[in-house]
Amino acid sequence: MSGIVCLKILGIARALLFCKNTKPTIPGKAARHDYHSKHSMTSESILFLRKSMDKVILIMSVICALTVIFHIGYNRDEVIERFVNRGLEWCFYFFTLALILKTVTAFKSRSTITSRVSEAILCFYFLAVTLIDNYHFAGAAGTHLVKPEWMYLGIFALLVVEISKQTLFFDQFYFNPTLLFVISFLLLILIGTALLLLPKSTYQQQLSFIDALFLATSGVCITGLSGIDITADLTRFGQTVLLILVQVGGLGIMTFTGFFGYFFSGGFSYKNQLMFTELLGENKVSTVISSLYKIVFVTFLFEIIGGIVIFFTLDSSLFPGEGERLYATVFHAITAFCNAGFSTFEHGLHHPAIRFNYAFQLGIILLYVLGGLGFAVIFNIYDFLKRGVLNVYRKVFHGRPIKHRLVVVAFNSKIIAYTTFWLILVGFALSFILEYNHTLQDHETLTGKMVTALFIGTSPRSSGFNTVPMEGLAFSTIMLILLLMWIGAAPGSTGGGIKVTTFAIAALNIVRLARGRDRIEVLGRMVSEDSLARAFGIISLSLVFLGVSVFTLTITDPEKTLLSLAFESFSAFTTTGLSLGITPNLSNAGKLVIIVTMFVGRVGSMTLLIALIKKAKPQNYHLPPEQVNL
Repeated sequence: MSGIVCLKILGIARALLFCKNTKPTIPGKAARHDYHSKHSMTSESILFLRKSMDKVILIMSVICALTVIFHIGYNRDEVIERFVNRGLEWCFYFFTLALILKTVTAFKSRSTITSRVSEAILCFYFLAVTLIDNYHFAGAAGTHLVKPEWMYLGIFALLVVEISKQTLFFDQFYFNPTLLFVISFLLLILIGTALLLLPKSTYQQQLSFIDALFLATSGVCITGLSGIDITADLTRFGQTVLLILVQVGGLGIMTFTGFFGYFFSGGFSYKNQLMFTELLGENKVSTVISSLYKIVFVTFLFEIIGGIVIFFTLDSSLFPGEGERLYATVFHAITAFCNAGFSTFEHGLHHPAIRFNYAFQLGIILLYVLGGLGFAVIFNIYDFLKRGVLNVYRKVFHGRPIKHRLVVVAFNSKIIAYTTFWLILVGFALSFILEYNHTLQDHETLTGKMVTALFIGTSPRSSGFNTVPMEGLAFSTIMLILLLMWIGAAPGSTGGGIKVTTFAIAALNIVRLARGRDRIEVLGRMVSEDSLARAFGIISLSLVFLGVSVFTLTITDPEKTLLSLAFESFSAFTTTGLSLGITPNLSNAGKLVIIVTMFVGRVGSMTLLIALIKKAKPQNYHLPPEQVNL
C-alpha cells in the first residue's frame, strides 16, 4: 500500500514539474473548457499530493520519535547508537525533501498565508541542519550530523506539528469539550509516566510505576510535589521530560496542540472554534484564534524575559559551564511562570547559594505572580497600557485630545487585580510579623527579611517554591499558608486553588448578608446569581474533596501527623507543591490518594462533574419556592 502511494506521489510530482499552466492560444469555448479542466485536475493532484505527504510524514515522524525515545531513554549500546543515528539521518533527509516539495506546492494550493509561512520556516530549519552539518562538520555517532540533538529536535517538532493538525479533526466526533479537556490531561500523564520509566531517566535504580506516575501527574498538573529528589535521581533526560510535562501542562495540551494545529494547517472549522471557545472560556467565537496566539505568545515572552533576569542573577561559579547555567535558567523560568515549583538545585531554592540571592528570588516572584494572574488579566492590562501610551503620544506629538473609553479594564480583571493585591499585601505583612523571630532570623539585612517574607506570603498561592525550611515555620504561619493555598490564583491562569474570584465573591456575599441586602454590588456592577451559585458550589466541592482526601490519608498513613497529612492534601488539591517533608515517605496507597487529589485539583472538581454528569434538559416550568431555615 505504501509503495502504491509513493508511486502516485512520484508520478504527480513529475507531472507538476513538467506541466504548464499557460492559457491556450486557441480561441473558443472548447479550448476554455479544456483549460479549466486541466487547471482543476492540477489543483486536485496537488491536493492529493499534499494529503499523501502529510500521512507519510505523520507515520514516519511517529516511528522516528519512538526510535529517538528508545535511543535516548533506553539504549546504551554504541553499535546500536550508530545504526539508529544512521537510519534517522536518512529519514531526516526524506523529511527535508518532503518539506521542500510541500513548500513549493503550497503556492499552487489553496493553503493560507499562515500555513505557507509556517511550512517554509520548518523547511528552512531542516535545510539548515542538513546543509550546515554535512558541509561544515565531520561525522559523529554514526551520522554525518555532528550534533544529532538538532536532528532529534527537528523530528519532534515535525511530530508535534503533524499531531497538532490531527486535533483539529476532533470536531467530527461528538466529544464533550470538557470531557476532551479531562482526557487530554490523562493521556499526557500516561505518556509522561512511560517516559519517566525509561532506564536512562534516572541515574541509579529505575523508578517504580507509582513514583513515575506520581511525578508525571505532579508535572502535568503543575504541582511540584515529588517522591524523589529530581536533582540527584533524575538524569538530564528525565529532567527534560519533566520540564516538557510542566510546559505543556501549564498551557494545557489542547491549547498547545490547537495553536500549532491552526498555525500549520491555516484554518479552523466552525466546530473547532466552538470547541476551543468552551475550552478557553471565551465569550466570542471570533476571538478564539487570537486568544490562542496571545496565550502562547505571552507565555513564551514572559518566560524569555524572566529567563534573562534569572540568568544574570545566578552566580556562574555554581555551575561547571555556561550550558549548565543556561539549562538551570530555562528550567526555573518555565517552572516559575507555570507555577510548578520544581527546581534543579539541591534542596530547591533553600540551597545555601540561592536563599540569600534576593535578586534571583524577586525574578522568580515576578514570574509566578504573572503566571497566577491569568491570561485574560494580562491581555486587559496590555490593552489598558497600550491605550494610555497612544493617548499620550497623540497628545504630545500631534496635539490631539485624549480619547476615553467607558470600559477599558474588564470587571473580572478588576476583581482579580484588587483581590490579588490585598492577598499579596496581607500575606507579606503577616509572614513578616509571624516569622520575624523564626526563619527570618537567618537573614541579616532588612531587605533580605522583606524579600523572604514576600516569598513566604506569595508562594503558597500556587507556585510551590520555598526559600525557608518548611519544618521551621511557626504553626500560625503554616495555618496562614493553608488558607493562601486554598484560595489559590486567578481563573484562566497556571495556578490552582478555588481561585481568587471565588474567594472574593464569597467574602462579598458575607458582607451582603451582614448588611441585609438582596444582591452583591461592587465596582459599579451587580454580581449575577449564577456566579454566586457557582462560587458556593466550588467552595463546597473543594471542602468535601479535601475532607475525603485527608480522611483517606489518615487510613493509608496513620503514623503521620494530621497537620502534615492535611498540609499535603491542601498542597496537592491546590497544585501548590509545598510539603512538610512527608511526600517521599508516603505509602504507595497514600501516593495514589495524592495523585487523584492533584488531578482533580488541576482539572477542577466542578469541571470534572460537568464532564461526567449528563447536562439536564431545560425545563419550561417553575415549582413554588420555599424558604429554608439556615
